[in-house]
Amino acid sequence: MRLTNSLTMKKEELAPYEPGKIRMYTCGPTVYDYAHIGNLRSYMMEDVLEKALTYLGYQVDRVMNITDVGHLTSDADSGEDKMLKGAKREHKTAMEIARFYTQAFFADCKKLNIRRPDTVVPATGCIGDFIEMVSALLEKGYAYKAGGNVYFDTSRLENYYVFGNQSGDDLAVGVREGVEADGNKRNKADFVLWFTKSKFEDQELKWESPWGLGYPGWHIECSAISIKNLGEYLDIHCGGIDNAFPHHTNEIAQSEAYLGHPWCKYWFHVLHLNDAGGKISKSKGAKLTVSLLEEKGYNPLAYRLFCLQSHYRKPLAFSFESLDNAAQAYQKLIARIGALGEGEPDQAAAKPYQEKFREALGNDLNTSQAITVLYDMLKSPLDDGTKRWLAGDFDQVLGLDLLAAAQREGQPEAQASPELKAEIQALIQKRAEARKAKDWAAADAIRDELAARHVVVKDTAGGVEWHIEA
Repeated sequence: MRLTNSLTMKKEELAPYEPGKIRMYTCGPTVYDYAHIGNLRSYMMEDVLEKALTYLGYQVDRVMNITDVGHLTSDADSGEDKMLKGAKREHKTAMEIARFYTQAFFADCKKLNIRRPDTVVPATGCIGDFIEMVSALLEKGYAYKAGGNVYFDTSRLENYYVFGNQSGDDLAVGVREGVEADGNKRNKADFVLWFTKSKFEDQELKWESPWGLGYPGWHIECSAISIKNLGEYLDIHCGGIDNAFPHHTNEIAQSEAYLGHPWCKYWFHVLHLNDAGGKISKSKGAKLTVSLLEEKGYNPLAYRLFCLQSHYRKPLAFSFESLDNAAQAYQKLIARIGALGEGEPDQAAAKPYQEKFREALGNDLNTSQAITVLYDMLKSPLDDGTKRWLAGDFDQVLGLDLLAAAQREGQPEAQASPELKAEIQALIQKRAEARKAKDWAAADAIRDELAARHVVVKDTAGGVEWHIEA
């Protein structure tokens, strides 16, 4: 496996600290709102990376944090706290917001076939670990107390801007309108490790610490959680490109100051999903969520195919026209696999295609080329049994539900017209609204109406499932 390492900006042969084993860390979501599809592109490509590494024979141990405290909207340790913002918006406690949107995030991941990492750690469960790390940085002289807060002293480092494409101007306070300079900092690049004084007088989540009642800065979370769960040497750290600076820069600074040695070998960054107006994000007010795609009639896995058709290190332009093309391609792909006959695979004949597939994955996770190998295989003179088996084999990485979706293709609901499907979805949505309003009579009446159309509805933890009885 050769990956582009954001730290060196070079494509490098993967050489983990322990041969055959990958320790992998993923920056998780800040759970104050639904994840938008731009966020989910990053998690999807990280999922593909994990599955590709497993396919290539590595043992992968993956950890993800959940940011449920301390994430400020500004990179300058100022601006509104995202969790507090969500709590105010919905008139709930911060922890109620965190629980709800954590569940919503993993529900979206399930729809996109994004595997839940082995270890998922909420920040609020690791306060003692953050305090221990901040205390050690103070003892080592890498941190200082000022104005009631604890700051990391970036002047102690020979090279703070480790990603190579940064400069001291990148953290200039005032790049966003309304951001105030923090007069407690010795250097403008310094960042908060622990707050006891902030402009949020109504901050809900606070803990006792050696420096007073307060809460952790955002950056300390990932360092402490990674080191606690994966040890002092990390192989791959993942995240969206917007996290490279200052979040990942600050992680490297505090982790290596704390440990006293190099920490993470490879940095895997996924570039932005853009629309006509630029980067898709929550801050722009965009609400492009998986649920919205479903409401518009798209299978979430069509969006997964759309993302796989592009390289993770390239910005991806989103439009509904391009998603329509991906949806049509997905339907044709499923129909093609569904038309294959059964039979025992010819392992010897399959091997050259497996090697081409591995080669695509090993070349900086070239998912576009991997998809091409899949299509070439389906057009080849291989027998149907071997083609079907290879489609399932490749799908261990692609995550497109190729065989299961092909099997469903012949069922009655798959043959329903788009108009009928839209009517059924509308009734299911109406039933959900009735249930939410506790209008059980209306909900039962809608279920009866669906039953009269031979539509069987099943409520599951992942949402409502339905099928048409033959």
